[in-house]
Amino acid sequence: MQQPIVLISIAVGIIVLFLLFGTALKPFRFIGSLVVKLLIGGLLLFFLNILGTSIGLHIPINAITTVITGILGLPGLAALVVIKLFMV
Repeated sequence: MQQPIVLISIAVGIIVLFLLFGTALKPFRFIGSLVVKLLIGGLLLFFLNILGTSIGLHIPINAITTVITGILGLPGLAALVVIKLFMV
């Protein structure tokens, strides 16, 4: 008679642990992926500046350009290049 109660208790305990630790880790996953995207954005800007020196193209690496390139990716980088070439 005790076996079903023990199994149900263990199952409920495991579900509660997954719910508690799963929700606690979601903000850290989001922050981690955001940091990785920002690092990739900074690297894209760095390589663009290395390759762009031959044609006179330089986009400064600062917080705003890194965020734009990191969040939007290559379309963001292309937008920064278009802004640099046609607006400035």
